[in-house]
Amino acid sequence: MRRQLITETAIKAAILLLIGILSSFFYARFDLTADKRYSLSKPTKQMLSKIDDEILFRVYLDGDLPAGFKRLQNSVREMLDEFRAYGGENIQYEFIDPTENPNEQARERIFRELYQKGLDPTNLQVKEKDGSSSQKLIFPGILVSYGGRDVAVNILKNHMSATAEANLQTSIQSLEYDLTFAINQLLNPESPIIGFVRGHGELLPEQMDDMAYTLGKFYTLRQVDADAELLKTDSTGQLVYRLIVVAQPILPFNETDKFMIDQYVMAGGRVLWLIDNTTASIDSLSHGRDVKALPLDLKLDDQLFNYGIRINNNLIQDMQCAVIPVNTALVGQQPQFTPSPWVFSPIVTPTSGHPLTKNLDMIRIDFVSSIDTVGRNSDIEKTVLLAASDNCRTVSLPTQVDLSIIGNRIATEAFAHSGLIMGVLLEGQFNSAFANRPLQVDGFSRQQFRKISPYTRMIVIADGDIIRNYFRQNSNGQSEPLPLGYDRYTRQTFGNKEFLLNAINYLCGFDELMESRSKEFKLRMMDRSKIIEQRTLWQVINIGVPVLIILAFGLIFNTIRKRRYQ
Repeated sequence: MRRQLITETAIKAAILLLIGILSSFFYARFDLTADKRYSLSKPTKQMLSKIDDEILFRVYLDGDLPAGFKRLQNSVREMLDEFRAYGGENIQYEFIDPTENPNEQARERIFRELYQKGLDPTNLQVKEKDGSSSQKLIFPGILVSYGGRDVAVNILKNHMSATAEANLQTSIQSLEYDLTFAINQLLNPESPIIGFVRGHGELLPEQMDDMAYTLGKFYTLRQVDADAELLKTDSTGQLVYRLIVVAQPILPFNETDKFMIDQYVMAGGRVLWLIDNTTASIDSLSHGRDVKALPLDLKLDDQLFNYGIRINNNLIQDMQCAVIPVNTALVGQQPQFTPSPWVFSPIVTPTSGHPLTKNLDMIRIDFVSSIDTVGRNSDIEKTVLLAASDNCRTVSLPTQVDLSIIGNRIATEAFAHSGLIMGVLLEGQFNSAFANRPLQVDGFSRQQFRKISPYTRMIVIADGDIIRNYFRQNSNGQSEPLPLGYDRYTRQTFGNKEFLLNAINYLCGFDELMESRSKEFKLRMMDRSKIIEQRTLWQVINIGVPVLIILAFGLIFNTIRKRRYQ
């Protein structure tokens, strides 16, 4: 009996030892959750396996936090543990409470440094032990350090159209994308070059200050003319300009400029078109109560039509819109400004399942035209990125835009259109718009001409104001730019910057990293009505059932033991 026991023990030990040895050669992790929330995407795993030096994640999400932020904190820890499983000891992290320093001046210095490095602060309502509440400033973000460089990652999403619980869920869903993009930025110090086309009255750099500041962390930005500069290549034969942006031009493009942009596309270049089709703007209304909205002929219609897009000569009116201040006081009285809905400024809720627009906040657009997709080129895939609400309509250009329409009752039945297109992604092989045209361009031979492009991409948005930031006067009387998407009247910030950053990242070829944006974690909330109605029942079940299971197990174990050794 004793020899048999020793033999069984030896066999079990040998099996465990063999399993341990085999596990050192074979690695596997199993995610049994329905939405695969603990599984990293393949590009992320590949990136982590290539890290050859330590990356430190300093997470400023520690201390006395509400339950929701504790959940976000745990999700960050789980994500970094998952990173460590594939990146090994090169992945290091620490959680820091920036408010723990008792010295007020030292805390303010820390807050200032975190803000300067790019972390955005958030005020929390904290309940004290005596029942009172107080404000607590936190910085829900991460500083990622590698090779002497830091990248700030703000992990808290604050979409104004969503509940606090939904915002936390979106923040958790976006963790992998936010962190992998920061790592990619640190591992690739040579920034891709983006060219902003000039020469046609495009927006000035200061009018895109906030977007330029954000892009400057990831890319090298240059002003470029639509000439042979666009076709320059590097030592590897790749185009120097990874992407060009045409941001709200107001002057017509000549045929030579159009030809050079066309050949840039035919060489595999990528374009972000931000095109206004009207002369009207929010600024033009500041000079009076009405303005004549005229069509803006940029001479680009034929080229965009050839690529598969037509921007119509109209303006979209949408019942889901922004508000603007309107003087509602009677003549001779003190001005009284009242926020009123302005149907020419649609508020777009991105609903496309494309990773580029997934989990984005609402986007504000001003004086936007509708877009039609045209052509039968089966090599081009077209994806609608931005569309109006289910209650919209169009007015043809030219038209009179008058503030007096604000006082009129909005009849829902008059807004009979649904989902008018405002922005489209085009992907595939494009045909040249100059294939059958005898255009002569100085310094460009017919042998260099390309008729068909390789696989490439472009995005067309029928509004240029989407990238434009406005200004305010500071305490010193100087003009300073407002954040992109910031509404001066409601003091809300729309998702314009995040959308454009995603669009540019996608056009620049970082779509593999954006694979993680397609993840969707289901928000499994408890039924509050059942919690109230069945509170006692579930308390009894939660407390009593585990005790009964233990008692039953003990009873069965003792019964078997008595019968075996009786």
